[in-house]
Formats: sequence, structure tokens, C-alpha cells
Amino acid sequence: MGNRLSRIATRTGDDGSTGLGDGSRVAKDCPRIHALGEVDELNSWLGVVLTEELPDDVRALLGQIQHDLFDLGGEVCIPGYTMVTEAHVLRLDDALAHYNDSLPPLKEFILPGGSRAAAQAHLARTVARRAERAVITLSANEVVHPPVRQYLNRLSDLLFVLGRYLNRAAGGSDVLWQRTES
Repeated sequence: MGNRLSRIATRTGDDGSTGLGDGSRVAKDCPRIHALGEVDELNSWLGVVLTEELPDDVRALLGQIQHDLFDLGGEVCIPGYTMVTEAHVLRLDDALAHYNDSLPPLKEFILPGGSRAAAQAHLARTVARRAERAVITLSANEVVHPPVRQYLNRLSDLLFVLGRYLNRAAGGSDVLWQRTES
């Protein structure tokens, strides 16, 4: 993977460009950098979720996902480089099944909210969806390894389920949407 920075303020981006992991330079507003920024924001939001009181298994899972997202960001940052595999996606599938099995079936739409940790998981879910859209935009013109898209798609599903799970872990339940009568 690319060089590690020991000096953060390099001034090389003052012209509106930034360096990729392979040493090439691109505009800071190109689709690759946009997708990379969305993945970075998602990882940061998971860091916020991790500041909350969480069940130990959820904390460990989110910690692993942060490492996976760093790898995924590395893959986005270096054209042609692959790090995320089907095994990463399958690990999310397994977690999704595990946490979903403990929840009652959904009969209504739910709103993001309830406990603070659950609300933050829902916020991270929306950022995961945005990151997925940015990667899809990138893939319209450049090669993106399919597990990258699949991982982000699955992660947003998992974060939805974790929002529900965290509400129950905090002693609450889903916040149900109620249709407004006009």
C-alpha cells in the first residue's frame, strides 16, 4: 500500500489536487476522491458509535468493521488494488443473520432513534448508503471490485439491524413510524 505520511501539511494539495496511493495525482473533486471521502466519513461515524456503551460483541464487530473500511478505503485509493474479498462480505452476512435472528419481525416502518447508540447506528447507516452511491458513481467510469459495493450495501443493512438491536440492549424498542392523518 502507498506511503505513510509522517508530515500531514504537505501543501501539495494547494492546487486542488491530491495524491492517490499509487502516487498519481487527481482533482480533489473527482469521483474516486468523493467515494474515498464518503468511506472515511462512514468510518468516522462508526468511531462515534463506538464512544457509546455497547454490548461487547457489537463493540468488537464495529472495531473489525472499522479496520475493514480502512482496507476498503485503501482499495478505493489505489486503482487496480484489491483488499476486500467475498470473505469480508460473508462475515457481514453472518453478523446480519445473527443480530436479525434476535429481533421481532418488522410489521411497521421504523424511525431512526430510541437510544443514543441506536440513533448513531442509524446515522452511520445513512452514510453507508451515501458511500455506496459514491462507489457506484465511481464504477460507472472506472473498475471497482464487486466486493467493495457488496460490502457497503451489506454494512448499511447491518447498521439498520444493529440500530434495532441496540435499542433492545438499552431496554427500549423500535421507534415506530405513525402515518400522519390529514
